[in-house]
Amino acid sequence: KEGPLEGAPMGRALVLKKKGIEQKQPHSGIIKAVRCQLIKNGIQITAFVPKTGAIKHIDEHDEVIVEGLGASQGGAVGSMHGVKFKVVAVNGVPLSEILKGKKEKGKGGA
Repeated sequence: KEGPLEGAPMGRALVLKKKGIEQKQPHSGIIKAVRCQLIKNGIQITAFVPKTGAIKHIDEHDEVIVEGLGASQGGAVGSMHGVKFKVVAVNGVPLSEILKGKKEKGKGGA
């Protein structure tokens, strides 16, 4: 059984739109996520954007690298509805570097 990434540890995807997802009970708050389409097979997935303020650095049509969240059997983690992936890099630049201010995000994907 393989998910949208077809057994690969990471995959490239194009951002279709940014969205906020409400958390499951008993937590409250909005999880920042992006709806994106995998380049290799066209499957649309929702990917969580980690860290505070990181969603500001992602725009529509950017190319992101997503990886699984690491839950058992590839499921959603904690209080996030149906979110099984997280964003690791934007336009080839690691998200952690962008947030630290060390690097600028590159040019847009599509």
